[in-house]
Amino acid sequence: MSGLFPKAHNHREYWQNIVDGLDCTEDVPASRWSLDDYYDEDRSAPDKTYSRRGAFLPDVDFDPVEFGLPPNQLEVTSTMQTLGLGVARDLLVDAGATDSPWYEPNRTGVVIGTTGPVPLMHPLAARLSTPVLKEAARSCGLTAADADAVAEKFVTAFAPWEENSFPGLLANVVAGRIANRFGLGGINCTVDAACAASLAAIRMAIAELLDGRADTMITGGVDTENSIFIYMCFSKVGALSPTGRISPFSDEANGTLLGEGISMLALRRAFRRRARRESDLCGDPRARLVQRRQVEEHLRPACRRPAGGARSGVCRCGMLAVVRRVVRGARHGNGSR
Repeated sequence: MSGLFPKAHNHREYWQNIVDGLDCTEDVPASRWSLDDYYDEDRSAPDKTYSRRGAFLPDVDFDPVEFGLPPNQLEVTSTMQTLGLGVARDLLVDAGATDSPWYEPNRTGVVIGTTGPVPLMHPLAARLSTPVLKEAARSCGLTAADADAVAEKFVTAFAPWEENSFPGLLANVVAGRIANRFGLGGINCTVDAACAASLAAIRMAIAELLDGRADTMITGGVDTENSIFIYMCFSKVGALSPTGRISPFSDEANGTLLGEGISMLALRRAFRRRARRESDLCGDPRARLVQRRQVEEHLRPACRRPAGGARSGVCRCGMLAVVRRVVRGARHGNGSR
């Protein structure tokens, strides 16, 4: 298991924050977007958000050379991809895969849950608005030369369009970069199932193990850079809390807050008759069997769940590191009404 969370550089710090009851939300930092530019408590204010709080990933050191990335590509590479690489590296270490006799990269795949628009898409799209900006400048009495000068300064505020921009903004490249860097030979893809994206990814990873297409799977979810764009999306449907506090399962709930985070699990095939030996081989006594029903019950709306035990049963695959009953206790407690 590995992760990067608000006010937590790894899953152990994250769990300690839960134990300590720490509020990991804060005012939006300037590194995301400017409150002065976009915040207005008036919900009806155009192009403004009435929310000023969220949960944001801490700054971390990232060495692009370690992951085979030229430093000059960082400007056009989403942090979903770069930070995802670091968490995947830590996952393989935590799983004991590094230099282990049981670990075969060519029999390892990666399925990652992602959701929403990739933040890098917004600055790249903004550059395409320069013709509108020029026209607006000319309509205000500026000369064509002045309008061009304004447009030139405008585009320098955004990432440039070049050959690495397209792969750098794609959500599916999150999984592709992990597979490429760590030499994985199994499936690599991303899944978007909105708030259940991570669970959908786990379900798909389990299927790869059950079908024998992989012996080990990297899975989980990646969500970084809560830009003003996504705040606008949630604000205009009234989903965010105007008080800046989430109250899940409470009569006083008045909305949710946005948060960033990356979490990954390593799953490995372990048929029940070999489960104990696989656990010993992995060197990790925390290995647990995953029940298919635990995952599916969260993914399926009540009206589409199978009756009785029609789809119950134990998946014959083991997690290298997973909290025993977290999936069974999962709830969509976002604090909205």
